[in-house]
Amino acid sequence: MRIFISTGEVSGDLQGSLLISALKQQAATTGFSLEIVALGGEKMASVGATLLGNTTHIGSFGLIESLRFVLPTFQIQRQAIAELKQHPPDLVVLIDYMGPNLGIGSYIRRHLPQVPIVYYIAPQVWVASITPRDTERIIGVSDKVLAIFPQEARYFKDKGANVTWIGHPLIDRIKTFPSREVARTELGVKDGTINVALIPASRYQELKYLLPVMFQAAREIQSKLPHVHFWIPLSLEIYRKPIEKAIQQFGLQATVVSGKQQQVLAAADLAITKCGTVNLELALLSVPQVVLYRLNTLTYWVARNIFKISFPFASPVNLVVMRSIVPEFIQETATPENLTEAAMELLLNTERKQQMQADYQIMQQSLGEVGVCDRAAKEILQMLPNL
Repeated sequence: MRIFISTGEVSGDLQGSLLISALKQQAATTGFSLEIVALGGEKMASVGATLLGNTTHIGSFGLIESLRFVLPTFQIQRQAIAELKQHPPDLVVLIDYMGPNLGIGSYIRRHLPQVPIVYYIAPQVWVASITPRDTERIIGVSDKVLAIFPQEARYFKDKGANVTWIGHPLIDRIKTFPSREVARTELGVKDGTINVALIPASRYQELKYLLPVMFQAAREIQSKLPHVHFWIPLSLEIYRKPIEKAIQQFGLQATVVSGKQQQVLAAADLAITKCGTVNLELALLSVPQVVLYRLNTLTYWVARNIFKISFPFASPVNLVVMRSIVPEFIQETATPENLTEAAMELLLNTERKQQMQADYQIMQQSLGEVGVCDRAAKEILQMLPNL
C-alpha cells in the first residue's frame, strides 16, 4: 500500500517521522508492506520515506515573510502533484502546512476522489484564522481530522468534521529524552554553571526578527550572572554560521550544537525560546521558559488592523489551558528588557519557578496518554481501502 504524506518546516518533519515509524511498525505487525512517499525533510527520510521534495528549508510565517518562498513552494507542489498523477497513492496524510497542503488536497479531491485524505495536526484555525473559509477548506478536503488538542477536536466537531482526538505526539517523544543528569554529562556541562537554552529559529525569518533581541537579553543576563552558559541547538545546519557570528558580535559564552536538541533541553535550567512546538517539549521536561515572537512590522499591522486577527495566547503551552503559564512577549513587547526581567525572575525566584512547574503538570493532563502515534497510525491505516 502506498501512502503520500505532505508537510513542511522543521516541526512538520519531526511529526511526520514519528508517524511514519508508527505506521511502518503497525503495517509490519499486520503483515502488509507499506511504501511512504512524502514532502518533508531529513527526519522523515531517515525513517524510510522517499522524499519528492524537501520542504524544511522553505517554511515561513506571515505575509511579507512568505514572499521569497512562494516560487520554490509552488515548484515543489507541482512536482508532488505530477508524481501523484502518475503514481496515485492509496491514501494521503496532510500535516499542518496549510497553504500547500490545501492545494494538494484540493487536487486529490478533484482528480483522485477515491483516495481518502486524513488531516493530522491540522492548521490552528481553531485559535485564529484570516477567514472562516480556511476551516471550510480543511474540512472539505479531509475524510478525517486527527486532532491533537481537545479544544481543536471540539472546534472541528462543531463545524461538522469527522474528527478524532488522539492526543499530542510529544507525549510519546518525550519518553526518548535523556534525564537531566545524563543530558548534562553528554554535553559536558560544568558544575556550578547556570545553563540557559536559547532557541531562536526553525525558520529563516526568525534569524532576522528573533535572534537579535534574544541575544541582547542573553548579554544582559550574562552581565548579571557571570556563571551562565548558553546552549543553542541548531534546527538546521545552515543556520550555524549566522548564529556563530551573532555569538561573537554579542560576546556570549555560548555553545552551538547540532543533533543534540534533546540533551540541551533536558539539561537546561531555563530556556528563552521562540514560540512553537518546542514550548511543549520544555513544559513536558519541566524546564522554565520565556517565550517570544516577532514578525515583519507590516505583516503584524495588516494582520491586526486589516484582517482583524486576534489570539488569546501564542505559545501552545498557554493555549492548551487558555491561561498564562509561561510569559510570552509578542511583537512590540518582545524587548530585551522584558525578556531579561522574566528570565531573571525564573532563575532567581524559586517560588515563581515552582509555580510554573506545577502549572505544567496541570497542562500535561490535556495532552492525552502515551501511545498517540500508535493511535494515529491505527486511525490512518483503517482508512486504507481493501484492508
